[in-house]
Amino acid sequence: MTESSPTIDVATLRALRQRGTGPRLLDVRTRGEFQSSHIPGAHHVPLDALKERREELRQQLDAQTVLVCHSGARATQAARILAEAGLPHLRVLDGGMVAWQAAGGEVVRRGRPRWDLERQVRLVAGSIVLASVVGSVFLPGLQWVAAAIGAGLTVAALTNTCLMGTLLAKLPWNRGVARCDLPIAGVGENPADS
Repeated sequence: MTESSPTIDVATLRALRQRGTGPRLLDVRTRGEFQSSHIPGAHHVPLDALKERREELRQQLDAQTVLVCHSGARATQAARILAEAGLPHLRVLDGGMVAWQAAGGEVVRRGRPRWDLERQVRLVAGSIVLASVVGSVFLPGLQWVAAAIGAGLTVAALTNTCLMGTLLAKLPWNRGVARCDLPIAGVGENPADS
């Protein structure tokens, strides 16, 4: 991660939660991912809704807040966005939900399981590359589409961002209403767990 987004490991977060001193959790994955599984008590604000909810979040979050996503990349992006809004000390769950579940962390599962965004990216990118290479047998030059996808994936890895993931997050099955389920002034329960 970066210096602007300190991390917290799964063991430390679990210990804090077991003592009852656990920080507020803000899950920035897509609505579909969040509904499929999330850490109990986590609040949901999708990454693409953060900018429009900055003021609301600035009033309710503090340095004890931990940002959660699938693997840590989107939570790191969220930390940067929120640091620009005046919340520079938020932590990122190191390894995200992948690490949390691998360590046996408790999760809430609701609705039908959905593919996480990273898996969707692999399917779309792989399908485009395969179709381009096979199609280039009939349409010479089509292999350059596969090369463009490869270049895009390389840039995504080097910058720890993903244009394809950003675009896929906007599809109907990944989006919901851009809302913030944090309770007003920190009072109330997370409606996602009720």
